[in-house]
Amino acid sequence: MKRLIILIVVSGLVGFVAGQKPVNYDDQLKEMYKNTVELISVDDLSNKLNDNRGLVLLDTRELSEYKVSHIEGARCIGYNNFSIESLEDIQKDTEIVVYCSLGVRSEQIGEKLKEAGYKNVQNLYGGIFEWKYQDQIIVDKKGNPTDKVHTYDENWGQWLLKGEKVY
Repeated sequence: MKRLIILIVVSGLVGFVAGQKPVNYDDQLKEMYKNTVELISVDDLSNKLNDNRGLVLLDTRELSEYKVSHIEGARCIGYNNFSIESLEDIQKDTEIVVYCSLGVRSEQIGEKLKEAGYKNVQNLYGGIFEWKYQDQIIVDKKGNPTDKVHTYDENWGQWLLKGEKVY
């Protein structure tokens, strides 16, 4: 019992307690975001998707990440080779939600969308990691539910607290 208490205390100092977000998770996200793109919560996005409001969901991760898992209905647009021309089929007033692993890359793509004249762009707070943390469904490349999430690399993988990490 004494060892368990010590382990919990040490884990808390590092910022993790089993089954909970790190103490500094939200603080870390606040530092990473530039707040140039409006944020949308997992709950709000989930409600909008359930209401079938016709929004466009864009996954700004690379295709290899997307193939492991993504939010159902999302369109992969990538990050490294992103081209605004690939979105010519989307009207400028369409509601668009972008996401990536945590929300940093998607914020940058969201900025590009806004610069190109898209008027209704939001960034998913916490990205697919937060989506999975809140027990939302993600699907694999065949559309089947999965627990696997590509975490980009081991450093970013520390922020995935639910699901199976894939590198």
